[in-house]
Amino acid sequence: MAAAKYAFGIDLGGTTIKHGLFSADGELIEKWEIPTRSEENGKNVIPDIAASITAKLKEKKISTKDVIGIGIDVPGPVLENGIVNQCVNLGWGVTDVAAELSGLLDGIRVEACNDANAAALGEQWKGGGQGYQNAVMVTLGTGVGGGIILNGRILPGANGAGGEIGHIKVRDDEEDYCGCGKKGCLEQYTSANGITRMAHKYLDKTKKKTLLVNDDKLSSKKIFDAAKAGDEVSLAIIDDFGKTLGEALAGIAAVIDPEVFVIGGGVSKAGKIVLDVIQKYYKPAAFHACRNVVFKLAELGNDAGMYGAVKMVL
Repeated sequence: MAAAKYAFGIDLGGTTIKHGLFSADGELIEKWEIPTRSEENGKNVIPDIAASITAKLKEKKISTKDVIGIGIDVPGPVLENGIVNQCVNLGWGVTDVAAELSGLLDGIRVEACNDANAAALGEQWKGGGQGYQNAVMVTLGTGVGGGIILNGRILPGANGAGGEIGHIKVRDDEEDYCGCGKKGCLEQYTSANGITRMAHKYLDKTKKKTLLVNDDKLSSKKIFDAAKAGDEVSLAIIDDFGKTLGEALAGIAAVIDPEVFVIGGGVSKAGKIVLDVIQKYYKPAAFHACRNVVFKLAELGNDAGMYGAVKMVL
């Protein structure tokens, strides 16, 4: 019997569902998106994915027997057995995504994982972490996410919460609540929103001249751009960001001992300045055996989850 030739990677987001058709050797053949219909507790999401894949198989004249499998990532905790342990923004409770999707697609093998973990696996396989078997991905976006790859495999944890580094407590004096309901979480200081929040506080107190305008249009991009231009206030804000994240990653390294930290998300688009300021504080704080870990920028952008999802079945 001839070997199966194709696989699908599905990145399930709150707004869109990204699909990738891949060859057996991991090359992306085609990608497309469909809207995420999350109304009515997300009852249409899995049938919509199945219909989209079925249509693509028909268009390409591919038999289900020629499909190695489907990998899917979801925005919520996923247990090691692939069961989603609630997915709030889709309205799902405990859901066996893999079994449901497989049942709609002629029994094709399906593997499920958390979206941040999938992005980490994608970057380790084909992106910034390529060539390393032990990686920690840090996603600096609206919040702070993470994923841990050990010996080339996702570390999901007992409750599907492995890599939730954004909710490490880093400060005791915080008065504002994090989205998780706690205070002093890493993402309150190092996400795009967190950097802007801290900048507003800094600007409320300082009398120094600055390129920054303390209004509702202030963004982390504007802060990094001003820092690159030598703005003293922006440099101080970015330095605080680097100290907070660098020292937190030193703690993570003492537990995980990765070969590489891959920094992704919208904040990472600022480039080398992000890596430089993190490493400035990481190295002095790190245990000596972990001091020379490599820092890389993510390379796959919004496709990272799709690549990581398909890697689970290849």
